[in-house]
Amino acid sequence: MKHTIEQHYPFAQVEAKWQERWAKEGAYRWDWNSNRKKLYCLVMFAYPSGDKLHIGHWYNYGPTDTWARFQRTRGYQVFEPIGFDAFGLPAENFAVRHGIHPAESTRRNIDFMRGQLRTIGAMYDWDYEVDTSSPDYYKWTQWMFLLLFKRGLAYQKEGLVNWCPSCQTVLANEQVTTENNCERCGSAVGRRNMRQWYFRIAAYADRLLEGLERIEWPAKTAIMQRHWIGRSEGTEIHFPVEGSSEVIKVFTTRADTLFGVTYLVIAPESPFVASLTAPGYEAKVREYVESSLQLSEVDRADADRPKTGIFIGSYAIHPLNKERLPIWIADYVIGSYGTGAVMAVPAHDTRDFAFAREHKLPIAKVINPPDIPIDDEEMEEAYNEYGIMAHSGEFSGIASQDGMVAVGRRLAEIGRGGPTTTYHLRDWTISRQRYWGAPIPIIHCPKCGTVAVPLAELPVRLPEAAEFAPKGKSPLASVESFVNVNCPECGGRAERDPDTMDTFVCSSWYFMRYPDARLDDAPFDINHLKYMLPIDQYVGGPEHAVGHLLYARFFMKVAHDAGYVEPDEPFARLKHQGIILSYGGRMSKTKGNVVNPEPFLEKYGSDVFRCYLMFSGDYEQGGDWSDEGIAGIERFLSRVWRLVNAITAAESSDNQEVSRELERTLHSTIRAVTNDTAAFHFNTALSRMMELTNAVYLHVGPELKDMSRSPLMGHVAEILTGILAPYAPHLCEELWERLGHADSIFDQPWPQFDAAKAVAEMVTVVVQVNGKLRDKFEAPVGLPGGELEKGALACVKIRTLVEGRAIRKIIVVPDKLVNIVVS
Repeated sequence: MKHTIEQHYPFAQVEAKWQERWAKEGAYRWDWNSNRKKLYCLVMFAYPSGDKLHIGHWYNYGPTDTWARFQRTRGYQVFEPIGFDAFGLPAENFAVRHGIHPAESTRRNIDFMRGQLRTIGAMYDWDYEVDTSSPDYYKWTQWMFLLLFKRGLAYQKEGLVNWCPSCQTVLANEQVTTENNCERCGSAVGRRNMRQWYFRIAAYADRLLEGLERIEWPAKTAIMQRHWIGRSEGTEIHFPVEGSSEVIKVFTTRADTLFGVTYLVIAPESPFVASLTAPGYEAKVREYVESSLQLSEVDRADADRPKTGIFIGSYAIHPLNKERLPIWIADYVIGSYGTGAVMAVPAHDTRDFAFAREHKLPIAKVINPPDIPIDDEEMEEAYNEYGIMAHSGEFSGIASQDGMVAVGRRLAEIGRGGPTTTYHLRDWTISRQRYWGAPIPIIHCPKCGTVAVPLAELPVRLPEAAEFAPKGKSPLASVESFVNVNCPECGGRAERDPDTMDTFVCSSWYFMRYPDARLDDAPFDINHLKYMLPIDQYVGGPEHAVGHLLYARFFMKVAHDAGYVEPDEPFARLKHQGIILSYGGRMSKTKGNVVNPEPFLEKYGSDVFRCYLMFSGDYEQGGDWSDEGIAGIERFLSRVWRLVNAITAAESSDNQEVSRELERTLHSTIRAVTNDTAAFHFNTALSRMMELTNAVYLHVGPELKDMSRSPLMGHVAEILTGILAPYAPHLCEELWERLGHADSIFDQPWPQFDAAKAVAEMVTVVVQVNGKLRDKFEAPVGLPGGELEKGALACVKIRTLVEGRAIRKIIVVPDKLVNIVVS
């Protein structure tokens, strides 16, 4: 069938046609009976917290689908599901701002975003869509909570927690920025003492570290997780409190300085403050504690802040020399770090030195440099390095590294501590004092205590509360019909837990739900997960390094321990997308430089928009948006459109002639695009396809007139269409059909290259004199070094430059360069 050759790719008709056909035919429907090898490709799902997809979503989803389509043509059956991370602060804050109930605003946003997602033209199988705010989903989020609860990994306790005054809720440590701001709204985060639910993620610290060695993740992300987990080997030391049965435990990596301790410091929020403050000191201590807790942890840890503190009137006893050590509280000690107490060694710790000078506390030098002893009377700063132990009893004269071991051994012998390992990672606070989240499936009974909701009663449904705006306490606490229940164990009057779960709980296991999204009697089919996990390729933003990506690994290990999954790591390979800038700057509504995809989709279509995003820069680094740039991509795809259509419309011919250079370009392009697409190097792959297109135009003529359709030219058109297909799926499906094929191009095998034909016969060799480019010449590929030297010296410019000068040496890089070094 002949087609009129449009000058521009008619995207509106073509994209609508193929999206309708793919949906009607179930082109990308998952088949559990397929004999193809599975490939589970997943993007981080979207928050329906706004009313549309932004350019960041497109940059995550479109290129990842290109990679997935490429893998399909390489023989894999690709499982590429999509869904919505619909609970949590972003969706609720959107509803509060617009005066709409979050259930209604979330439903509307999902409906709109679902339509936008379809315009991408991705291979999403909508039969496996998940919505975390649906009772069909959060029933199983509650089941996961109870799994942790029954395994002793979910518990409730009083503790000092991060509090966002704007969002009016608790935040996990991972949800507070390094500037001590809420990652959601940017407000300064404070601290409150509250009873909260926690997950024991810290119990998995070593396994979370070990697992990083077995997965292909960006090095920076693995480093961030290692740093966040913060494994530290050292010594725990027990200081008994004078006149009390209490013992203050501290952790140190420098046990060799133990004899230099002159006082102890405990955090203002430590429970020791109340029990150890001596009579007569209570009022001043209480005042100091209250003022300290008004400060953020970031401010308290600032090394440049004045070193404030107060003596509480009590003393501890040194475990080895039995000296009395005054106990102070100071805001630079943080209750959630280590044991919440430190042994102060001012002679050998910069912070302790400043504190001791400020408060006129004694400084005892116990480590000498290996060469010249320090006079402690003349110390102007702490000596922090390793050295030789001094004034340390039986340990004097021992090198620091040996002393740390010896002191730890002695403490263990007398029952006052010993070698240990600590972690920066703290248990995950998952209670939220907000409405829009999965209710915690726990009942509090005055007689039976904390009782799990029976599995048969799940889900604990979120009531349609009229008052959902944040109040500083859980909105569900005021819904009597929700709170007041009978205890499932004794039948007496009891109350539901009024808090909801952190939205990261929902996203910590969603990848397990996708393969069985419609299963109603279990969260997943164990046999399906055995086949599907781990995820072969996960793609999302690096901002989730110590949040979602850490929590999901924790959940996977818990599921593994419970016997539900075989692997204990969820994401075998991880890729982060970069950021799309707008004319050199980050997109921001306040700057007025946000790029809205809709106008460009209406003007250019999905394929052009997708290709431009991939062409704009290295995928992991991102690129810079420009309206002129997308117009260039539109011209490229229109050139391909005209070229392939011209070949299909041409009269058939038996002419088999294709130039050697075009053949070489064809095979080298297949090789390059294959390697680049596999590695997410989409921009360079597109560049190579542009070069191939130019080479074909050069062969047939720019006007595409008087063409004949030989079998070889038909083959070239099919190859170009095949390698471009993952990048421009609608365009290439249409071209493939016009080339005379009834089946989908994505059911065809990926084009193969002939390595011998991909090799150039001639190469351009550059000639340098003393490292500066002076000339170039053409040479056969593989020409020996001696012949390349002769070729370089035969160049007229080079002969002139070296005439009368001594040639000291000639450096040859085969097939590339000759550098002549002259005196």
